Amino acid sequence: MRKPLSHYLLFSLCFLLFGFNTTSIVFPKERIIKNFTLKNVDNTKISLDSYTDAKGFIIVFTCNKCPMAKLYSDRMNKIAEKYKKQKVYLLALNAMDTLAYAEESFKLMQKKAKKDNFNFPYLQDKKQTVAKEFGATHTPQSFVIWKNKKNKWQIRYEGAIDTNAGEPSKAKPQLTVAVEELLQGKEVSTAKTESFGCKIYYRGIKNKMD
Repeated sequence: MRKPLSHYLLFSLCFLLFGFNTTSIVFPKERIIKNFTLKNVDNTKISLDSYTDAKGFIIVFTCNKCPMAKLYSDRMNKIAEKYKKQKVYLLALNAMDTLAYAEESFKLMQKKAKKDNFNFPYLQDKKQTVAKEFGATHTPQSFVIWKNKKNKWQIRYEGAIDTNAGEPSKAKPQLTVAVEELLQGKEVSTAKTESFGCKIYYRGIKNKMD
């Protein structure tokens, strides 16, 4: 079946704006994330430790301008609203290089959060240290972290939010399937999925475009 023209246009825009990338990282069996503290768009500092009752976190690397990321604002609001009641909190992180992309500034992050009525923190990973720890490669890219038996935050899911960026009504959930399984005390049946989006270029690292 041929994909709608809109899909090809969307992918082309991502490539032109930021480059194009897919999930290609192979994680060790257990990947631990340390506590981090980042600045939220309301000028407060937020860390994982800020949520003392958290069972888990949904971490989404996103940005201001990526066409693919823009399609998920409403869906992220719905996911955040649903799961915060179950003590699973969504945090959105912007790790785009502001020296290379002026449109990713903190001020414009604040404007985007207001315009899209974000009901979750939108944090600036200005030094890109958190994105590097997660191994984030593009936007939007989602992760679920959950406490392991040693009380450490472990990556339990990485990849797409769902299966269809352009047509939400046709999308099948992927991220939330992992969250539901973890809430039920189960192993995540699909711990990694393929996701697409605009590439995160790390400052000081030479990137080769395929």
